[in-house]
Amino acid sequence: MTAQRKVAVVAGVGPGNGAALTRRFAQAGHAVAMLARNRTSLELLAKEIEGSRAYECDVASADSVARAFARVRAELGPVEVLLYNAGSGVFADIEGITAEQFEQSWRVNAYGAFLCARQVIADMKVRKSGSIVFIGATASRRGGPRSAAFAPAKAAQRSLAESMARTLWPAGIHVALIIVDGVVDLPRTRQMMPDKPDGFFIKPSGVAETAYRLTCQDPSAWSFEVEARPFAESW
Repeated sequence: MTAQRKVAVVAGVGPGNGAALTRRFAQAGHAVAMLARNRTSLELLAKEIEGSRAYECDVASADSVARAFARVRAELGPVEVLLYNAGSGVFADIEGITAEQFEQSWRVNAYGAFLCARQVIADMKVRKSGSIVFIGATASRRGGPRSAAFAPAKAAQRSLAESMARTLWPAGIHVALIIVDGVVDLPRTRQMMPDKPDGFFIKPSGVAETAYRLTCQDPSAWSFEVEARPFAESW
């Protein structure tokens, strides 16, 4: 399966962007390692998407991340592309969130991004090539009243990505960030917003295509931060 394939890791795979990222990179010929805490759902998705494999991983745990990436390297090879899609947020104001919820949001969005990136950088530097793409959010730029946990965590992720880009671009490693500005099209979001038209939602396949195109950019014209929003969005 992997002899002639580049290896891509999607950290944080669910039914939306994570599954779409897996499909797009598998379609492009990558061997795709899917990371998430729920191995059962990953196994079902792996049966559906040829060229993908499931790896149980809690991105908020350093030991879990280290074990998962060790398996990926042993079974598939060195990682060429890291797509960090893991995200967690409790939407409440400063008085409505707990300290544990605030910390967990930071652990998944920022700490996990740090842990996963550290697992792939060394091999990428040896090859002098590779891509690390973070799936971010508009909350990284501004804190809304009910994003007292999510916005700081995403802002930390964005700052980490920018710091990495300044360090790693000269080594041939393309670090980029996609700012997702809008509501991702999922069954649960459709159910929550039944009156919204199709143009209101961001298609996961569209986000995945943007991520894939970032990994194909010419090094003389790399992008760091790109925005993904539906055409009908008012901004």
